[in-house]
Amino acid sequence: MPPQQNNQPLLDNSRHDDAQEETAYDSSEKVVVVGIDEHEGGVDRWAFSWKKLWLFSGPGFLMSIAFLDPGNLESDLQSGAVAGYSLLWLLMWATAMGLLVQLLSARLGVATGRHLAELCREEYPTWARIVLWLMTEVALIGSDIQEVIGSAIAIRILSNGLVPLWAGVVITALDCFIFLFLENYGVRKLEAFFAVLIGIMAVSFAWMFVEAKPDGVDVLVGTLVPKLSSRTIQKAVGVVGCIIMPHNVFLHSALVQSRQVDHRKRGHVQEALNYYSIESTFALIVSFVINVFVTTVFAKGFYGTEIANSIGLVNAGQYLQEKYGGGIFPILYIWGIGLLAAGQSSTITGTYAGQFIMGGFLNLRLKKWIRALITRSFAIIPTMIVALIFDTSEESLDVLNEWLNILQSVQIPFALIPLLCLVSKEQIMGTFKIGPVLKIISWLVAALVIVINGYLLLDFFSSKVNGAVFITIVCALTAAYVAFILYLVSRAVTFLPWLSLMGSRTVATTEN
Repeated sequence: MPPQQNNQPLLDNSRHDDAQEETAYDSSEKVVVVGIDEHEGGVDRWAFSWKKLWLFSGPGFLMSIAFLDPGNLESDLQSGAVAGYSLLWLLMWATAMGLLVQLLSARLGVATGRHLAELCREEYPTWARIVLWLMTEVALIGSDIQEVIGSAIAIRILSNGLVPLWAGVVITALDCFIFLFLENYGVRKLEAFFAVLIGIMAVSFAWMFVEAKPDGVDVLVGTLVPKLSSRTIQKAVGVVGCIIMPHNVFLHSALVQSRQVDHRKRGHVQEALNYYSIESTFALIVSFVINVFVTTVFAKGFYGTEIANSIGLVNAGQYLQEKYGGGIFPILYIWGIGLLAAGQSSTITGTYAGQFIMGGFLNLRLKKWIRALITRSFAIIPTMIVALIFDTSEESLDVLNEWLNILQSVQIPFALIPLLCLVSKEQIMGTFKIGPVLKIISWLVAALVIVINGYLLLDFFSSKVNGAVFITIVCALTAAYVAFILYLVSRAVTFLPWLSLMGSRTVATTEN
């Protein structure tokens, strides 16, 4: 492949043909945003515009929904009940780390005009690509099971227990058709729908916050003053571990392509990156505030009580009702409405992510309704089985949730390492590759997240794994898992710098 020129942020277009390969959005679907003006001689100038920020707003809020899914809400309520306000600072910094990862994902999508799954298909050999795809699909299924069950729990709450868990799963499965219906009306209508759901979450959990009346000083101190103890270490690890979702890294790199950007002009790409950075930051600030609402409500009501360790997503509404009573509107139903909005929004974005992941890795050009049904079926069928098996036991649902958290934790390196590998590569990113300082910070954040999730795995399996045969199987799988991670890291550490060096030398020779 010819070396990437410094003023050209794109992949070499000869490598792919949009008429023959899967793309995130057809040109007719993209939102048109007029680019910036440029001085003669190629010197860019950028002036902030509220109108353009409005036109670029949307992808970041869809991405932020993964920070508000039922799995995150359960982590919030458990950390609040067990650790009080003491882990709010960690929630803030974990959100900041998540923001960094998502900005890198957006950078990759905008600069290349392609999303992470598509680039992985080209950059890795077939066997590695298939493994990455399978691992990402497994993570997506695990996340979707939690989200669908969260919606089903909310439906059971709002129906006063008349709708069983399995029926709630069936109802939630129909959100696929809502998604297809809205998608036919354009990207902006779909984004507006998700904005409404986020607004419902914000109002519901803010209402609960006002009802609970947590101490403002305690909330501020918990947010700004780092504090950790041996008693709260496990919840602290859980707070960080659930923030970065593997499928969300893939999703954001595709969502940013919903805007028409002239990739031939560096200034237009930089403008898009600026607006997406602003929008994503604001979206995650909103998600952080909502997570704080949930954490502080349960910290105020249950921290230091005998039932603190037994609160989970299944029984949280009932405990809230017993603690805070009815009020103007029963808090049980307020919680149910917020949980339903979280579950529905996250399951639909999961379907969205599944389309991009499957289409990108396998280069499938299928009709959208067919891809949506396929990706929806991947999650709904195992979720139905889970709902039928675990419907009668709150304790078994909590155990299931632990296994699903571990399942997703295992997959995080398979999204982070390829992302960092690609955004560091000049042949992919051109002048928009990340610099040395950002590269070091990004790899440190990735290493921290991977180590934290490794701790979760070690702690979980040390308490759950028994029997020689089971231990042998787990050890074998662990060895294969570690070997594949080392393979991915080796490509980033050794292969990419040599390519970058060779590309620089070739460019220098050509210029001379």
